Amino acid sequence: MKIRFVKSIDDLKKKKDFTEVILKEKIKQSRFVVKSGREILEVKTEERKKINRRKWIILVRGIIRLAKSYGVEKIVLNWDELIDFPNLEKNNLGQLFAEATEMANYDFRKYKKKPKEGWRDVKEIVLVSQQSGRELSDLKKAIQKGQMVAKRINYARELANISGGDLTPKKLVSEIRKIIKGTKIKMKVLGEKEMKKIKMNGVLAVGQGSKEQSQFIILEYKNAKQTTDKPTVLVGKGVTFDSGGIDTKPHPHGLEMMMDMSGAASVLSTLLAVNDLEVKKNVVVLIPAVENMPSGSSMRPGDVIKMYNGLNVEIGHTDAEGRLILADALAYAKKFKPERVIDVATLTGAASVALGTKATAMLTRDDELAQEAEKVAESTGDYIWRLPLWEEYEGDIAGERGDIANINTKAKPGDGSTITAGIFLWNFSKEYDSWMHLDIAPRMTADPNEQLSKGAAAPAVRLLVKMLEK
Repeated sequence: MKIRFVKSIDDLKKKKDFTEVILKEKIKQSRFVVKSGREILEVKTEERKKINRRKWIILVRGIIRLAKSYGVEKIVLNWDELIDFPNLEKNNLGQLFAEATEMANYDFRKYKKKPKEGWRDVKEIVLVSQQSGRELSDLKKAIQKGQMVAKRINYARELANISGGDLTPKKLVSEIRKIIKGTKIKMKVLGEKEMKKIKMNGVLAVGQGSKEQSQFIILEYKNAKQTTDKPTVLVGKGVTFDSGGIDTKPHPHGLEMMMDMSGAASVLSTLLAVNDLEVKKNVVVLIPAVENMPSGSSMRPGDVIKMYNGLNVEIGHTDAEGRLILADALAYAKKFKPERVIDVATLTGAASVALGTKATAMLTRDDELAQEAEKVAESTGDYIWRLPLWEEYEGDIAGERGDIANINTKAKPGDGSTITAGIFLWNFSKEYDSWMHLDIAPRMTADPNEQLSKGAAAPAVRLLVKMLEK
């Protein structure tokens, strides 16, 4: 989508090609009207004093979704009016605007036939503003940066939306090889033979019920000012389809389980954005890619698995599989002597019970990292909420036949499941000075009110990119 600036609408050579966007408080609903031969989108807003940063992002997205609904391809709006809200923080609005518009313009169409009249997309935005000089130059750079980040967010959404049969672990490997070509990102892949040699049994156990071969993907980006700088390691859950295994998910809970690799898609896209922006950091991405299927060779409830770090894990439920593959990856991250480790996963339905569809659950014992993440999340729009990771919870996953169990063994089923999943992962991360777990299950799909197309939301990309930049 093209975004450009003019001083006034009169500067447009072909005014009739553009639909003007006007913000109005006192109308019943947003609408498309024609006045004096001009096409106009009248967008209903709240009282100007009630618009904050969160509501502004939704407002911007709503303009694009409204334009798309009427088949409007080119819009013109007043930038100075768009940011003129008394309670709106003015910092970094250019990047937020670009991210919001590009994200709102995205629709998943891989399996749809293109209509004769073409897709309904906004192709150009003209912003009218009196800004000039350095101020205008900085704004244009911020918009360009926002478009670059949004491109990667939408790529993550595209990957997560693809059907599980069309994006198996090996196909994911092929896709990543293709997308990193020409970048600074280096790739290594461990197949099942290599994983067996190093006893990466958590990954292997989850994938053993599927005919699809499991893969362990290692991506490295080295661009720090000092070659000795320790990397940040990002770990993404890559379950390309999750049936639940022998403890199979009941209908309709399996319908969106191609998106159970949203964590992998998010950390991959974060790394691509970091490469695009030439961030001066060293970053490693680890993606354990598996398919969790029921068969005669599947992992069973009651099995005890010796993990990569030597812990014996008792399987209480085969649908608590994501933490098993993450655990091996988190332990493997030690090889890179990381400064900090962050894992991202659609891990627990309980996180959605706790937080609805508005925020990601964050668990960490690093208060400084938590405070940084909370501040960045509020500024980018990838909202998070911290849950406790107290020592008192550790006994909840004590195993009877193994060292620990992959589910809560001491309380009623479901009680504190997001926290006990975090405690499980902490057992494989406790030696790191700084570790954080992001359970993105609440944000796996777009909230109906956030003015995005239905399907994958690719949470955490904006958050992680900003944190890496800092």
